[in-house]
Amino acid sequence: MILRPHFLFLFFVINLIAISNTIAQNKSDNFTEMTPKFIQPPYLKAGDTVAIVAPSGILKSREGEVQQAVKLLESWGLHAIVGKHVFSKANHFAGTDEERCSDLQSAMDDPKISAIWCARGGYGTVRVLDKLNYTEFKKNPKWVIGYSDITALHNQVHNEGFQSLHALMCVSLTKNLDDIKESISTFKSAIFGHPENYTLKGSSYNRTGETSGELVGGNLTMLHTMLGSKESIDTSGKILFIEEIGEYKYHIDRMLQSMKRAGYFDNLNGLVVGDMSKMRKNTTLWGTSVEQLILDALAEYDFPIAFNVPAGHEKDNRALVLGRTIDLKVEKSESKLSYK
Repeated sequence: MILRPHFLFLFFVINLIAISNTIAQNKSDNFTEMTPKFIQPPYLKAGDTVAIVAPSGILKSREGEVQQAVKLLESWGLHAIVGKHVFSKANHFAGTDEERCSDLQSAMDDPKISAIWCARGGYGTVRVLDKLNYTEFKKNPKWVIGYSDITALHNQVHNEGFQSLHALMCVSLTKNLDDIKESISTFKSAIFGHPENYTLKGSSYNRTGETSGELVGGNLTMLHTMLGSKESIDTSGKILFIEEIGEYKYHIDRMLQSMKRAGYFDNLNGLVVGDMSKMRKNTTLWGTSVEQLILDALAEYDFPIAFNVPAGHEKDNRALVLGRTIDLKVEKSESKLSYK
């Protein structure tokens, strides 16, 4: 009986150590959760150089827009170089796969390049993904800029651990730049380190709520195309952005159903929906709006959904920093998208 207090003291000490370890582990876990996954490339400053490349469709008779893009960059105090094969032609594409990859790889490897601006989308980026090497890019990360088909490249850049910029491309430029002033101003703000927060027009379709997470995504067709490949992105704990153009509503539903069955939305924190442009009419009408289609397809989830994000295939295509953490507050009257 004389030894019993010693055993009690020893038992108390062991439990105290165990509790301390648990608290320390929880602190460590919380720290890990708060640590950004995506590395932010250096923002641009006057004197930096932007490479213009064409990893996708052919730029037939689009020299004017590319030269306009060069002048726009120069007006901001930046230098611009145009890839050797930007105006090459190989059937549907801006040069062969090897030529398009060569321009992109050269820009990725060059430490003097601060950003890579894609001239246009269309189709073709997926054909060069497996040829790219990120060894030098990781030593000198740079902003990859574009939308639509460039979503495939955004996905790859994200899976390599870097942020990128969903924004207008060279062929988006119009003769009167006032027609796209918001697209240009938000693009400029983003690349120079001042990405804009957005207050979005309300929608009766909005699914209300508040959340936060890293913003990922892009063109819905491209995200769907990446399923099952190493370029498919992990959406767990993130906020997904989607936009689309020229699809039938039943195609939209088919893609969402396929992604849902693959678990794409299971641990999603939120969804923001951009432009659903030029929806095609099938002989058998779908019967609801595209907004209701999206809500119905994702009815089993409870994350917030915000519509009316001005980004996608319209003239008002505002810049979004993909891979950066945002706060999202969704109400029927309006939604707010704010960068951390």
